[in-house]
Amino acid sequence: MTGKTALVTGGAGFIGSHLVDRLVRDGMNVAVIDNFSTGKRSNLGSDATLYDVDICDENLLGVIEEISPDIVYHLAAQISVSVSTREPVEDARVNVMGFLNLLEALRATTLPRFIFSSTGGAIYGEPDRNPVSETDPCRPESPYAASKLAAEGYLGTYKAAYGLDYSIVRLGNVYGPRQEPHGEAGVIAIFARAMLARDQVKIFGDGEDERDYVYVSDIVEGFLKAAEKGGSTVYNLGSGIGTNVNELASRLIALTETSVSPEYGAPRAGDIHKVSLNAEKAREQLGWEVTVGLDEGLKSTVEFFQDEANR
Repeated sequence: MTGKTALVTGGAGFIGSHLVDRLVRDGMNVAVIDNFSTGKRSNLGSDATLYDVDICDENLLGVIEEISPDIVYHLAAQISVSVSTREPVEDARVNVMGFLNLLEALRATTLPRFIFSSTGGAIYGEPDRNPVSETDPCRPESPYAASKLAAEGYLGTYKAAYGLDYSIVRLGNVYGPRQEPHGEAGVIAIFARAMLARDQVKIFGDGEDERDYVYVSDIVEGFLKAAEKGGSTVYNLGSGIGTNVNELASRLIALTETSVSPEYGAPRAGDIHKVSLNAEKAREQLGWEVTVGLDEGLKSTVEFFQDEANR
């Protein structure tokens, strides 16, 4: 794909900006669409062309025609489970209607290869078994998860009706430098920043909820491998290992050298108790696997927030 044009929606966000950096390094022409609801201009270098536009904008077609992408990585979304629970209509406006607005703009142009960022941490609901695989049932327990599953369904329809070439990646809880306190893995950013400032941190529930935490560079590699080798199907990108919030807090307390103990509050609506992802399909078909362990990833993340605090 060197020399081709890649479009990254949500490219100024946490994951999106890391993907943009990698695509630029790989020699692609990169365009970014972002409305900066959560993304930051400071996350982007000067080598990507930025379009300050919302995916729900009725003028999106003109932007897509100007970019004329060969491949689209769709990461722009309402990413908070708790926000979706409070505001399900707004969640659907962005994650379903904005998504369809983008697909229609692409259908009116060149209908490029399409990589969709979905959720592995929420879409399965409370799994019958862990780690959960792509063949296990999806039982969304939050509007956020339901909106992602709806988008996945539309992709299959667009392939059947219009020939869209797509792949779906269901992500574990992604963390790393630039992470913001939004989305499924926001707890790491919240805890790390608070602990470095010696502020109190709060755990919702008893702290035994488990998630599959994956470092951002591994997720970026998964996007690229899905683009290169993926079929029109779904791939879990996870470690297969669940880590509970108490353990996460303990590791971050040690890394930040803080003596602040977490306080506990009521569980949040829509949160899953335990989920981890079986990524065997991605390993076999894409050649992808986790390479950055949790200790190494948390260390790099804390160092980033420490440097940020010292600026």
